[in-house]
Amino acid sequence: MRVVSLVPSLTEAVAETLPGALVGVTDWCTHPADLDAVRVGGTKNPKLDRVLSLAPGLVIANEEENRAADLDALRTAGVDVLVTEVRDVPGAFRELERVLRACGAAGRPRWLDEAEEAWSAPPSPERRRTAVVPVWRRPWMVLGRDTFAGDVLARLGVDHVYAGHAERYPRIPLDELRAAAPDVVVLPDEPYRFTAGDGPDAFPGLPCALVSGRHLTWYGPSLAEAPRVLGRALRAARRPPPAP
Repeated sequence: MRVVSLVPSLTEAVAETLPGALVGVTDWCTHPADLDAVRVGGTKNPKLDRVLSLAPGLVIANEEENRAADLDALRTAGVDVLVTEVRDVPGAFRELERVLRACGAAGRPRWLDEAEEAWSAPPSPERRRTAVVPVWRRPWMVLGRDTFAGDVLARLGVDHVYAGHAERYPRIPLDELRAAAPDVVVLPDEPYRFTAGDGPDAFPGLPCALVSGRHLTWYGPSLAEAPRVLGRALRAARRPPPAP
């Protein structure tokens, strides 16, 4: 099976299971680092002519990361397209199994069993905490309702403030984010690359956790270590001492 992946986390999952299947991936597919496949553009703007030139037997995509118009164009050109929908951790395991089966996997890979086991009883926090989770800075956008990353955090004892918002990724003014006074501000390094010098500065007096976006938002082999990696980063976030 010749597979083109338009989703970085699915790329990692297929590469780990069927290394020779991937013939095309996006520019954002960074794992594994030594992936030998043609780059076909971004997740939101793939070069469809390049995808078609690879004669894929299957294109794998996601309803959130990829545009419906691009996927429809590929179908019109006669390409089979599998679109995933992932809103929580159990759904990620179901969709991963479906994708790998469609790509030609003979059975369920060991890493998927290990990932599911890691989430069967994630580390139990001492107490639940509230969080604001920005995903973009200009303008400020945060996790809202019904997101995979929100479910990941909830399973680690962190309830994000805008989980009940009408939008999945609402734009919230910075003053309102600060006024929410969460126990922690969770700052992933993707899609916006928050760093120690770009993010925490906007939330003076609030503890900030800089976390791996791959562990917070990807559903693939990284799920096996995500509870441990994210749990460590969240525990390290402490409210700064008051200014003298």
